[in-house]
Amino acid sequence: MADQGAQDRHLPATDRKIEKAREEGQVARSRDLGHLAMVAGGGMALLAAAPALSDWTERLLRTGLRFDAQTLLRPELMLERLAAVAFDSAVVLALIGAVALVLALAGGLGSGGWNWTLKAIEPKATKLNPLNGLKQMFSGDQMAVTGKSCLLALILGVIGAVVLVLRVDAFAAALSMDLNAGFAHALSEITAGLGLLLLALGAFAIVDVPLQRLLLARRLRMSFKEVKDEHKEVEGNPEVKVQLRHRMREMSRRRMMAAVPKADLVVMNPTHYAVALKYDEATMGAPRVVAKGADALALRIRDLAREHGVPVLQAPALARALYAHTELDREVPGRLFSAVAQVLAWVYQLRTARLNRQAEPPAPEVDRLAVPPDLDPHNSKASTAEGAQV
Repeated sequence: MADQGAQDRHLPATDRKIEKAREEGQVARSRDLGHLAMVAGGGMALLAAAPALSDWTERLLRTGLRFDAQTLLRPELMLERLAAVAFDSAVVLALIGAVALVLALAGGLGSGGWNWTLKAIEPKATKLNPLNGLKQMFSGDQMAVTGKSCLLALILGVIGAVVLVLRVDAFAAALSMDLNAGFAHALSEITAGLGLLLLALGAFAIVDVPLQRLLLARRLRMSFKEVKDEHKEVEGNPEVKVQLRHRMREMSRRRMMAAVPKADLVVMNPTHYAVALKYDEATMGAPRVVAKGADALALRIRDLAREHGVPVLQAPALARALYAHTELDREVPGRLFSAVAQVLAWVYQLRTARLNRQAEPPAPEVDRLAVPPDLDPHNSKASTAEGAQV
């Protein structure tokens, strides 16, 4: 059954599965890229610090090999010199270790990025099972990684052996030189061999980085059932989804009702539909629907508009067309521009009259509003009914 389940995992991992894998420490890390970073960075650091290392080595040898009469009279001087040499060596080794640590981190970040987690080192019973260890040891992915590592070790060994055989006389010549000259000569010979090693490590790193990503993607593949279960888990309980949708509708309705007092006009039919319009020439290209509702909600919009002095116009055909063919917070359709412009012109005249305390202009005749018949749902239903009767 386990093998069958593994064979069924042919779908790529989802983003959620990949994120969980990162939390557990499963990241595509390339050891070859880390080796390349350490060898290349270490070689560059060695070249940069060569003069200082040469001077330090000379001082270390002089201090360690010095022997005089004071040493015979005070044997504790040997311990003091030994402590000084040990301290200097510890400082140099600490610096080398710090450089190696930084380079190792840089190699890891270059292949898998930063991923801080402690789950990878948490104790698990499955890690103590020898059968699981043997199965993982002889898996196809592990055999591929092992074969690549053996091939790399073989190539590096051959390169090292060839360099030593061809340059053995040059290395031996350093023994006849003084310390500084011998150190510089040996460093130049090592640099030549290091270049060949870097070429081999670079070639393997170029192959290993995409290989590790491919192997990780294969390990994280999912079956159809796993994808389906994850989708259910993400979507959640249907009852919770219904409650969330209800809350979202309620919040949207509250925002809509809050926009009614700021509207320019409410068009009604006369109790079934209500649509609130607003137009700002500076910010809007066309009048916009800021609220709409039917039946009880239409009456609430009407009452709220009257409460705040927003004009309410009884225009059944226009109200039906606006309700049927407009969306909330959207501009009215172009075919209704003419009719909406007529009622907005009346609104502006009404505002001017109220401001100047003049007689209010009469409301526009709703029968003369330019509402295309095909946009009125009432006409569409009537046409459908007549066609059915015929």
